[in-house]
Amino acid sequence: MKTEIIPLDTRQVAELARHDVEMALAEDVGHGDLTANLIDRAKTARARIIAREDAVVCGLPWVKAALTALDPKVHLTMHLEEGQRCSANQTVLEMEGSARALLTAERTALNFLQMLSAVATKTAQYVAAVQGTGTQIVDTRKTLPGLRLAQKYAVRIGGGANHRIGLFDAILIKENHIAAAGGVAQVLAKAKGHSAGAAFIQIEVETLDQLREALEHDATMVLLDNMNLPTLRAAVELNRTVGTPRKIGPAILEISGGVTLEGLRELAETGVDRISIGTLTKDVRATDYSMRFDAL
Repeated sequence: MKTEIIPLDTRQVAELARHDVEMALAEDVGHGDLTANLIDRAKTARARIIAREDAVVCGLPWVKAALTALDPKVHLTMHLEEGQRCSANQTVLEMEGSARALLTAERTALNFLQMLSAVATKTAQYVAAVQGTGTQIVDTRKTLPGLRLAQKYAVRIGGGANHRIGLFDAILIKENHIAAAGGVAQVLAKAKGHSAGAAFIQIEVETLDQLREALEHDATMVLLDNMNLPTLRAAVELNRTVGTPRKIGPAILEISGGVTLEGLRELAETGVDRISIGTLTKDVRATDYSMRFDAL
């Protein structure tokens, strides 16, 4: 499966969902659902997925993929669309099909819906906190192994933006890279010579002196790591004064490290362009959904 882009159109999302669900069902079902097999093969059932709390709904393509993988003829009625907000006790979708298939698919479908809605909902909270500042909320590579594209998709559904997908599509120069290369100037020069195919080159700095050096060597995107508010304001001003006269203009400034929802607005008001937050995908509490069956 290709991973060069974060899927957003209907076909790409459906392909990603089928891929993820195939692995999840293989893990969960194995050689067969011993409990669901107690139900008559010809039995049909009707069921509903109900939200138990307010959330941004995300993961419906994964729900559909899980259900149709086990019953291609299942009938689905969506009451909410991807990205819409749901309220506690609201029915998200209804389904009718093979009782065995619905029972077997239940946990896989809910796992994806709970996890992806949690990411989208949390992202939406962070996006709302910086509304009006012009600062963008961005994800990181701190994702669940094997589910990076799905989680980054959920960030987009929640109103956030994606950073690089992995190590292969962009260059992010961090502290250890700088030390190993011999300095900011040296590593930036090396990166520019090896940037073919990279979406961008970004360098992480920890001090204003490092920022100045990066700007003087034509850095276009700079990650400001764990800086306090006064230093961040000074960094934004330095970027204006040193970066503006350059042919390429000021660098894109991004904050990373120690970001919390409580302090987010203050960080955005320093004038930075982006804030990257690992907790969007790393520390999520599953949104509460349940599936209720009505036998026919």
